[in-house]
Amino acid sequence: MMSAVRRLGSIAMMAGALMLASCSSGGEEAAEPKTSFKIGWSIYAGWMPWPYAEQAGIVKKWADKYGIEIQIVQVNDYVESVTQYAAGQLDGVTVANMDALTIPAAQGHDTTAIIVGDYSNGNDGVLLKGSDQLSAIKGRQVNLVELSVSHYLLARALEKEGLALTDVRTVNTADADIASAFTSPQVTAAVAWNPQLTTMMQQPDAHLVFSSKDIPGEILDLLVVDTKAVEANPNLGKALAGIWYETLALMEQQNEAGAKARAAMAELAGTTPAMFDSQLATTFLYVDPKAAVEATRSPTLIENMTRVRDFSFAQGLFGQGASSADAIGMAFPGGKTLGDTNNITLRFDDSFMQMAADGAL
Repeated sequence: MMSAVRRLGSIAMMAGALMLASCSSGGEEAAEPKTSFKIGWSIYAGWMPWPYAEQAGIVKKWADKYGIEIQIVQVNDYVESVTQYAAGQLDGVTVANMDALTIPAAQGHDTTAIIVGDYSNGNDGVLLKGSDQLSAIKGRQVNLVELSVSHYLLARALEKEGLALTDVRTVNTADADIASAFTSPQVTAAVAWNPQLTTMMQQPDAHLVFSSKDIPGEILDLLVVDTKAVEANPNLGKALAGIWYETLALMEQQNEAGAKARAAMAELAGTTPAMFDSQLATTFLYVDPKAAVEATRSPTLIENMTRVRDFSFAQGLFGQGASSADAIGMAFPGGKTLGDTNNITLRFDDSFMQMAADGAL
């Protein structure tokens, strides 16, 4: 079964976030020009274009064009992929926006999101038994992966209902166990992501009362790279953008070639084409680079990242050295910033996506 474990990274910050007070990007030396790069990925519907592109020769095509070598490296555990990147073992990695903030950025690893790939559009949801009304969650025990995007989704759901996290009691449940836990009569509320979410919805009297579709654009999936590396080697960003958008254009084709590409991605993910397509249906892919650029430049991105960082700080994910939600600075297109401008360690750069939109790669 395909595993969508891209949202576990925040848990790793229970130890890693403590580095915030002592780590600073200012102490790092400038990256030197180089020609070989490693990009890490883990299994998730929105990231399967990367290994497929390598398999299909698209990675080599674009890397050769820019005179570089790109290795697309699978890391079986999502947490490990992000921590390897944060430790400098990878030049880039596929990551959710919250985890980009709470792992590498919080550790002082200056990180740039060069591709805003998709947002969860129903891949994450809140389930209740016995009621189809979100308000019925008050006072219940809620099973979920604590300090993950599921926890964030629950907080947003409660907020929209005029409730707070204190109105429920969360029970930390591993993603591998949550579907089986939901079969118990004692478990009447849970938050999960696909494919587990789809399985859990088949339980008698299970109701989807809130999903990521209700907060579009807040749970983003990104390709991030080391800021100094891409500044010293802009051809890396150009090649990665070329790879990404050529592969998306292929997989979106409603013909034999598109179906073949999606089937190959499903096989790489260890699932069936039908299951893969069902997960793509609840994943809003920014297939058109113009749409990705627009989303990255929109004030909505700053609003959403404000919510994400406020939640992360409130849950202690910035570490003991963080005195406020402003501890970590973020930069956005147009010179806009959020948080400490003297400690900007997460950046959203639309320049390579714009090159793709302009046909300038």
